[in-house]
Amino acid sequence: MASIGSKSCDKSIMFLIVLVLFYMQQCKCSELELLLSMKTSMKDPLGSLHDWIPSQSFCHWNGVICDDLSHVAKIELSGKNLSGILSETIFNLPYVESIDLSNNQLSGEIPRNFSSCLALRFLNLSNNNFTGPLPQGSRIPLLETLDLSNNMISGKIPENIGLFSRLKVLDFGGNVLVGSVPKSIANISSLEFLTLASNQLLGEIPRELGLMKKLKLIYLGYNNFSSGIPEEIGELTSLYHLDLVYNNLTGEIPSSLGNLTNLQYLFLYINKLTGPIPRSLFNLKKMVSLDLSDNFLSGEIPELISQLKNLEVLQLFANNITGRIPNTLTSLTHLQVLQLWSNKLSGEIPKDLGKYNNLTILDLSTNNLTGKIPKTICYSGHLIKLILFSNSLQCEIPVSLGHCKSLQRVRLQNNQLTGELSPEFTKLPLVYFLDISGNNLFGSVSERKWDMPALQMLNLARNKFFGTLPDSFDSKNLENLDLSENGFYGTIPKNFGKLSELMELKLRDNKLSGEIPDELSSCKKIVSLDLSHNQFSGRIPSSLSEMTVLSFLDLSMNQLSGEIPPNLGKVKSLVLVNISHNHFHENLPSTGAFLAINSSAVIGNQLCGRGDDITSGLPPSIHGKYRQQELTKREQYIGSYKGFSEIRNTQIFVKKLNVNVPTSFWTNIQELGNIRHPNVVKILEACKSEKGGIMVYEYVEGKDLSEAI
Repeated sequence: MASIGSKSCDKSIMFLIVLVLFYMQQCKCSELELLLSMKTSMKDPLGSLHDWIPSQSFCHWNGVICDDLSHVAKIELSGKNLSGILSETIFNLPYVESIDLSNNQLSGEIPRNFSSCLALRFLNLSNNNFTGPLPQGSRIPLLETLDLSNNMISGKIPENIGLFSRLKVLDFGGNVLVGSVPKSIANISSLEFLTLASNQLLGEIPRELGLMKKLKLIYLGYNNFSSGIPEEIGELTSLYHLDLVYNNLTGEIPSSLGNLTNLQYLFLYINKLTGPIPRSLFNLKKMVSLDLSDNFLSGEIPELISQLKNLEVLQLFANNITGRIPNTLTSLTHLQVLQLWSNKLSGEIPKDLGKYNNLTILDLSTNNLTGKIPKTICYSGHLIKLILFSNSLQCEIPVSLGHCKSLQRVRLQNNQLTGELSPEFTKLPLVYFLDISGNNLFGSVSERKWDMPALQMLNLARNKFFGTLPDSFDSKNLENLDLSENGFYGTIPKNFGKLSELMELKLRDNKLSGEIPDELSSCKKIVSLDLSHNQFSGRIPSSLSEMTVLSFLDLSMNQLSGEIPPNLGKVKSLVLVNISHNHFHENLPSTGAFLAINSSAVIGNQLCGRGDDITSGLPPSIHGKYRQQELTKREQYIGSYKGFSEIRNTQIFVKKLNVNVPTSFWTNIQELGNIRHPNVVKILEACKSEKGGIMVYEYVEGKDLSEAI
């Protein structure tokens, strides 16, 4: 009997083995079909799925990883430029644990059978073009990572989001989600990383977040959250990164945040937070980066800041912070970025700032700081940006700055700095932006050797520099050069024509003389040229019309003469021109910017108009409403006209003269224009051209000009 029972048992075992093998074979066939179905729904321009063919084991296909039993365990096809839709068959794979299709061009909705993938632990569909709603919450028992970030998923976060109870990573950032965050999210008690940033979420930040004790990172920035920061967040003692930036959060920063002893990164910038910085924040010894900028914070920066020994970045700019910069800041040896600009800080910059720090960026601009720029500011040798403009800083620019070879961007404008530039300061090899305008700096700039090969922008305006202009700034990259409102004299160096990248040249309000060099026309990229308020003479070079992108030209208040080059009016980009108060004569160009030129932009010359009618024939400084009335017909006169000048608020006579009027006549008229006598009619304007001339004089009832004389 035992023998018979033993044989029966053996048969049963054999049957089960055969059944399992049959099922496994069927399952494999099913997995093959599911994968091929997934392939047919996608476009594969890079050929990443070229080996997905039935004749080859799918365990050897690109992007497919099998387990020990030859079942599909992982699909890894990130960054393959796949497009098309995601077939729901992918979520029917019975053993798949990880799916990564991130960084592709997949579109359409995420399949609704997503929750049937019971073995799934990791799903990353980020950086695609998925649309439609989020998948409903579901009890996928093993799912730990759900990353759907940077798509175009819309709608609300499902109320049953808490059903994903085993999640450790939840990232819905970079979509177009709306509505509020469901309180049920607190049911995901195992969650460590929560990212909902860059959506259109609104309402209050749920206080229930305080129940999620395992949270390490919260990123809710770039939404429309309002009200205050929940006190309960201060209970998340595992938190090391808190980012609530770019919302509409109001009220004070909760002092409970000082309980987050593991916090390393606190970002609250661009909100509407008020009140002082809580002193409790300075107990966070692990803090690496603190950014509270662009709020309405007030009060002073506490000396306690020295307790943040690991601090690398401190950004408090664009607030209402008052008081002095604490001296204890100088003891923070890891400090690299210090930005306190646009506050109400006063007093001196700590004299040892930079001595023990590792500064790379320092911006204290737009405050009420006084005193000197510290000599120690670049002791680390790593300072890249030095931004101190719009304060009341005094004394000389430290010689030590000339040895700061790491500097790239320097803005010291609008202070009260004095003294000369050190020779080393004009040889900084990496500086691309240098603005020291609006100070009391002096000395000869041309005596300095300018060796700044990276320089793109140089502004020395509104100082007391003198001497001739430097022959070269030794930079082929210079785009903006402003030397205006100084005491420079001499001519414009011809080498300026080699500044091939120059887009803006401002030399106004100096004592420059001589002719405008033809070489300037080699600067084909110039958009704005301002040479006004100098002593330039000669003609406008006709070659200026070769500046094909020139938009703004100001030559006013010089001693330029001759006629305006006709081709200058053909520069299509030219919008604004000012040639007032020179010695130009003849006609204005009849094209381009000269067609609508304002009278104030040509006043103080002897220019005639553009046409044959009385309005355009007048000098541009005389405008008004004219009523033509022929009065006389003498040999040298073509016609006389009576009108009213709105600018001068007086009645005038205008006489047009023909081309045969002798030169001696114009000489006498100019002398007559200087006479001031009650019995002499006042000549207001006179000009001539190759077509004739015009005289404008005051109207005296019953008197012609000859009678009045």
